[in-house]
Amino acid sequence: MTYKIQINEVHSMYGTDNQWQFSKIPNIEESNFNKILERFYSLGVAGLTRENIQNSLDGRLTESDKPVEVKIKLGTVNRQAIPGMTSIVQRIKSLEGRNGYTKETINHMKASMMDEEVRYISFEDSNTRGLTGAKYGQSNSKDHTWGIYAYNKGVHFEEKDESFEASRGGSHGVGKIASNAASDIHMMFFANCDAGGEQHLGGTIQLIEHKFGDDYYRSTGYFAQLEGTKFMPYENHYDKVFEKTTSGLKIVIPFLRKGFYREDEIIRAVCDSFFVSIIEKKLVVHVNDLVIDDTTIDAIVTDSQYYVQEIESMKKVFTPLYVKTYKNQQPRLIEIPHANTVFKFNLYFNYDERIPKGRVGIIRTIGMKIEDFTVKNNATKPFNAVLIGGIDEDNYLKSLENESHTKISSDDLKDPELTKLAKKFISNLNKEILKVIDEEMRKHNPVDGKINTSDLLYTMELDFKENLSQSFGTVKIKNGKNIMVSEEGNPTDKVPAKVKREKPENSGTGKPKNSGVRKKGKARDKGENESASDDQKDEYKINPYRVERLLLNDQEFIQLNLTGSPEVAKAKKCNLKFNIIDGMGKEYIGEFNMKENYSNIVDKNNSNSCVIESDAIKNVSIKNGLVNLQLALKPKYNRSLKFIYYVEV
Repeated sequence: MTYKIQINEVHSMYGTDNQWQFSKIPNIEESNFNKILERFYSLGVAGLTRENIQNSLDGRLTESDKPVEVKIKLGTVNRQAIPGMTSIVQRIKSLEGRNGYTKETINHMKASMMDEEVRYISFEDSNTRGLTGAKYGQSNSKDHTWGIYAYNKGVHFEEKDESFEASRGGSHGVGKIASNAASDIHMMFFANCDAGGEQHLGGTIQLIEHKFGDDYYRSTGYFAQLEGTKFMPYENHYDKVFEKTTSGLKIVIPFLRKGFYREDEIIRAVCDSFFVSIIEKKLVVHVNDLVIDDTTIDAIVTDSQYYVQEIESMKKVFTPLYVKTYKNQQPRLIEIPHANTVFKFNLYFNYDERIPKGRVGIIRTIGMKIEDFTVKNNATKPFNAVLIGGIDEDNYLKSLENESHTKISSDDLKDPELTKLAKKFISNLNKEILKVIDEEMRKHNPVDGKINTSDLLYTMELDFKENLSQSFGTVKIKNGKNIMVSEEGNPTDKVPAKVKREKPENSGTGKPKNSGVRKKGKARDKGENESASDDQKDEYKINPYRVERLLLNDQEFIQLNLTGSPEVAKAKKCNLKFNIIDGMGKEYIGEFNMKENYSNIVDKNNSNSCVIESDAIKNVSIKNGLVNLQLALKPKYNRSLKFIYYVEV
């Protein structure tokens, strides 16, 4: 056997190698590497792990209730143990780059291929069917999955059972190239053991179109022997790294890229994409010596070695939240009309004020997450959710997935009518989930029935009032009546028919200057412990755009920017008052009790505690025109309220 391989590798110099087959072409037309390689390379080892486990789940035994088991191993192998390596070295040496990118890639391949000990990763599954029809090689039969997987690009084998096919993760037929992208020389092998116990080894390598000897060849090489014009696989008698003795498939990727040799990242990728499969006992994954199953996943996602544990900091990876939501929440049914049917999904929903980014994990029925879905205009709402449909829903989601199975979108659909329907579906999905978000927001932030917190109407009302005040100067309140103040400061009870707007001094914009602070009359009725001197204070209404609020757990932070009004900013201290305002801009005076809502208030300008009265915060310092407060909230505090702020100086 060894002698035969050596002879074949000598023949490879002339294009007749029976170990690696490249098809001849008349001339070189394409001088670049397959663009899909770069796409899958950009997904890293997480994308590689996702793609191979998804393939294993697709090959599950339908008649068995045992979970699919995948063993992932990282290690090193001697270069001489890699099948057909001598002939591949000769091929790579013959490559000629015709642009900067291909030259760089070829040089990297040439440097990598000479290492004696090389990194590898393998994915070996069990309780799966493996590939069928290997002994028939390139048969072009739809029933022989070996021929489809080994020798066809862009072809996805379809199951005869429609419901089983709908649940499978694969659909584009290009994911197998993800394994090539993970190798420094774009090489991968697949060892197969079928239901009859027959063991075969195949493989592919992705080069560029090239000249070898006196002939030109295509970019893809197949680890196969040539019988007539048909590719046939080798029986598997190779090194233990490439061995597969139980039913199923084993992917082996030698010359693994250094950046992919990351055990911790592989463990996260397994949990991120397949937490539902694992919890539902459909999947067990071994990463070297670590077992990830339904009994260990909780410990893994709550381990700071793998995941951020502070909920307030979970802004990019949401797996610990998803696991908790899926296991602890009862599903609610949401229905989405689509064409002549209605799609039905189970939504597991968790509301938690500590969550900084609201996301919905969209899950296929095999238990694979497609994406962290962002509900339109609700990316920062404090919730986490998991969405799972049935077979019909799965089939439709499959049609919307991109080729790496990481996003649903209408972008890849060519039919205008289907594109329109897809956009409508995604829009309706947003709307239905938004209903749940709004319901939970109201439940956790109840109002008394007369406070409408519509941000849109509120902002429009404020904009209108602000523009009006700019046109006529400041607004005072005198004897309970609104009166206009002219440019000269003289009050008038009549609104002029037309006001000529002159260009303010020291302004090159032609726009009237707006300080963001409006003066009112004297202070309202005295509150408790107010002295007579308080009656002489002027009260100013603060433009909401000069107010910054931040709510964190049981704390609120408020900053008022008073720099636009010199008469206020120059003051050293002030009193601060709040009035509730609804969505129509209506103000509710005296209905917010400070003492009932705040247990303590710290002036961040000087670290002193402020005096809290029922209607005001007293003796607040102003530093560089800014007011900075930290307010400790009582349990009854309603986070949904909006306020108008007043300062007394």
